[in-house]
Amino acid sequence: MHDIIRQLDEKRAAARLGGGQRRIDSQHKKGKLTARERIELLLDPDSFEEWDMFKEHRCNDFGMAEQLIPGDGVVTGYGTINGRLIFVFSQDFTVFGGALSEAHAEKICKIMDHALKVGAPVIGLNDSGGARIQEGVASLGGYADVFQRNVMASGVIPQISMIMGPCAGGAVYSPAMTDFIFMVKDSSYMFVTGPEVVKTVTHEEVTAEELGGAVTHNTKSGVADLAFENDVEALNMLRRLMNYLPANNREKPPVEKTNDPADRLDFSLDTLVPDNANKPYDMKELIIKMVDDCNFFELQPDYAKNIIIGFARMDGNPVGIVANQPLVLAGCLDIKSSIKAARFVRFCDAFNIPVVTLVDVPGFMPGTAQEYGGIIKHGAKLLYAYAECTVPKVTLITRKAYGGAYDVMSSKHLRGDVNFAWPSAEIAVMGPKGAVEIIFREEKNDPAKLAGREAEYKAKFANPFVAGARGFIDDVIMPNETRKRICRSLAMLRDKKLENPWRKHGNIPL
Repeated sequence: MHDIIRQLDEKRAAARLGGGQRRIDSQHKKGKLTARERIELLLDPDSFEEWDMFKEHRCNDFGMAEQLIPGDGVVTGYGTINGRLIFVFSQDFTVFGGALSEAHAEKICKIMDHALKVGAPVIGLNDSGGARIQEGVASLGGYADVFQRNVMASGVIPQISMIMGPCAGGAVYSPAMTDFIFMVKDSSYMFVTGPEVVKTVTHEEVTAEELGGAVTHNTKSGVADLAFENDVEALNMLRRLMNYLPANNREKPPVEKTNDPADRLDFSLDTLVPDNANKPYDMKELIIKMVDDCNFFELQPDYAKNIIIGFARMDGNPVGIVANQPLVLAGCLDIKSSIKAARFVRFCDAFNIPVVTLVDVPGFMPGTAQEYGGIIKHGAKLLYAYAECTVPKVTLITRKAYGGAYDVMSSKHLRGDVNFAWPSAEIAVMGPKGAVEIIFREEKNDPAKLAGREAEYKAKFANPFVAGARGFIDDVIMPNETRKRICRSLAMLRDKKLENPWRKHGNIPL
């Protein structure tokens, strides 16, 4: 018995040491934590239950039989975040550069299978050089096994990827199928082919950071949702995100008590929208003043800035917020913003999170670049997402809601539950100037007449009352009572039940 206990202790010590102290020191020198340190920071103290600590690879080629390290480069198990069950895997870069082997993939698949059985989120802390070359197709098969589980878990349990080191080649497709991707600046990167391959094939010279670093994916590609300064900040923010999410698609998101009164008025909002319809203002000011304790968890803040997405609470209940941003491109919808918002709306719908939509949109972005890029299909993604969405939907039009963009932004016609407008709202096919130039084109050489027609059009359509008369707007509210009215609407909608017709799945315009 003593022999077995000694062997157990030795195996545990070897697993905890990973690739050895020298490699651990190297990881620390790069400003990175080890796989186990990351789990300790992410989960509640003493809550981690590790599985498969003794698992080893089965490869005998290229001298691998002599290189057996318990755990095989990934730490897996479950624990809690703020007392709520979470499954986690953390790749260990000190062991074979975190490269994925068949055994490594089996460990990840095991926790994903269990997470699906019990209905708990999965968090992946990625730090891997990719497939383990020595294992050939076995490691590729391992990746595909993980991919299949990502797809089966999609919309059933939340899946979050934290990229904390390299993530290259086939490895990038597992995070790509998860719900959110976070990255760490200067130490994480993602790309399908690295800088050397790019140089060989296309003759482009590019660094790993430029090609697939955190800043690149948070500003240019939109692949990632947030970028953090270091591992510690990243893991703390990940803990914060989990507070907004339910454990699975059968549960409601967690409610937190707040001392912020649901009927709080904010009279500064009465002057938020400028008198000049062409003057911008910051929609984030409305969001911050409207939500509980001014606390807004924004996602993709540096990508497609003409639309804002993120989580907040209203009267203690999590909501997803989608808002046009008049400060950027006048709040127009373009390809990038449509995709950004559509994916977020679909996530909220999958996990029972109500959607609050704040509208100030002059239309879809015109131009050849947008048309050639497929704005028709990409804009339809956002329309599809809102139309398919069955969670409570509350919409507020603050100023412009023109053309097809009015329809798309959670209008009454797309089953918006409660649709409000401020007195400053303008709901029409297009702006007054463009409209009269088309309707009265024969008078275009008479500026005085045209100005009169424009004033007439404004009086008739540049207000919320025509839409209100048809019931497309439920009420015109004062800006100062926005929080109170939205909180009341969400409380009324708390037990909403709406089911779409049965189908295997829809065919969203991808």
